[in-house]
Amino acid sequence: MSRIGRMPVIVPMGVAVEITGNQVTVKGPKGVITKSFHPEMSITLAEGQVRVTRPSDEGFHRSLHGLTRSLLANMVQGVTKGFQKDLEIGGVGYRAQLSGGKLVLALGYSHPVEIASPSGISFAVEGQNRVSVMGIDKELVGEVAAKIRQVRPPEPYKGKGIHYVGERLRHKAGKAGKVGAKK
Repeated sequence: MSRIGRMPVIVPMGVAVEITGNQVTVKGPKGVITKSFHPEMSITLAEGQVRVTRPSDEGFHRSLHGLTRSLLANMVQGVTKGFQKDLEIGGVGYRAQLSGGKLVLALGYSHPVEIASPSGISFAVEGQNRVSVMGIDKELVGEVAAKIRQVRPPEPYKGKGIHYVGERLRHKAGKAGKVGAKK
């Protein structure tokens, strides 16, 4: 059996889980998340724990087993604590600011780049070069953070651009110059 799939998801106090067929709704202090899962996975709620069982030992079912349990655990964590991705902007003149519900980025282009926050996602800006993406859906938080990073990914020579906090950037050496060249 899957090591991750067979572990139960513990439901903390203040969180309600409703299972109807293959659709699971999790309600908590931060909000509500509803997801549909594969119909062959059996999801049960008993004694404050959500358990996932699979019908057979086929490779397809084994892969779905751990995935389903991980998604359920992320739903429970999202409605209790939430998720956050931090991005850092590096470069002279590069900065971020909030304007209404939009994130406005000045990244060396001829115009500022505006990114609207989808429902369930909020932005926070610390100083001028740090952006936090927060929400209850882990998948959506990661997707929005990746789209922000994609606007100006870090370049390998000086490291200018947007990168995740803690991300190791690969730096390249520049040109060696004209040492020893013919005159």
